[in-house]
Amino acid sequence: MTRRVYKALLIISLIICTVLFAKEISLSPKLFPNIDKVAHFGVFFVLAFISHHAFKVKVWTHIVLLSLYGAGIEWMQHSLPYRQASTADFLADLAGAVSYFVLFYIWASWRNRKHG
Repeated sequence: MTRRVYKALLIISLIICTVLFAKEISLSPKLFPNIDKVAHFGVFFVLAFISHHAFKVKVWTHIVLLSLYGAGIEWMQHSLPYRQASTADFLADLAGAVSYFVLFYIWASWRNRKHG
């Protein structure tokens, strides 16, 4: 896919994620403890992947921007009467984004050694 497609996908993903993070959640039983942390981690892992393919900037730029988005989500949830902010959710966001870039670096290093 081209960078233009990834940019569009990133915008769409950010809109969908923002709506879902703002949505009221039901109090139905959880599948397992801390499922929300796993969801935050997974969402930000995927956002890091899309962002990485959408923009050719330094890794730290991606991480800072995704961290700001994660902080913004927590601030938004804090301001909603039916949601609450969580430092643990923010840390899961950050861990998801950083994990993507760490795994990408490991994969790229392995690939360069194998083909280089």
